[in-house]
Amino acid sequence: MSVGQIAAIIAAAAFVILVLLLAVPLLKLGRTLDEATIAIRKAHEGSAPLLDDAQVTLTTVNTQLERVDGVTASAQAVAANTRALSSLFTATLGGPLVRVAALSYGLRKASQNRKLKNAAPSKRSNGKRSSRG
Repeated sequence: MSVGQIAAIIAAAAFVILVLLLAVPLLKLGRTLDEATIAIRKAHEGSAPLLDDAQVTLTTVNTQLERVDGVTASAQAVAANTRALSSLFTATLGGPLVRVAALSYGLRKASQNRKLKNAAPSKRSNGKRSSRG
């Protein structure tokens, strides 16, 4: 055996040792990738029903929102009708009612003042008589 052949054998042995040392991490990496693939597959299988349920929920929510929109539109129509009716009432009856209220207030005040004027002299005369007597 020559020196070149011995060097070739040593180089081949070193290469085999290097391959064996690198094979262990590569095998572990392969197992890790297999586990990751399985986990991703399970997550995908588990997410499909969740996504289906989310779709059903969104459909239901959209249906309810459409109903709420209808109710809101009806409430706006009622508010507009009430506003119009209030304006009509104010325009037709508001002015005369204010006048009637003012008239009744004035009559009531005048009546009260008349009663006070009629009642005041009799009290004064009674007071003067009692002080004389």
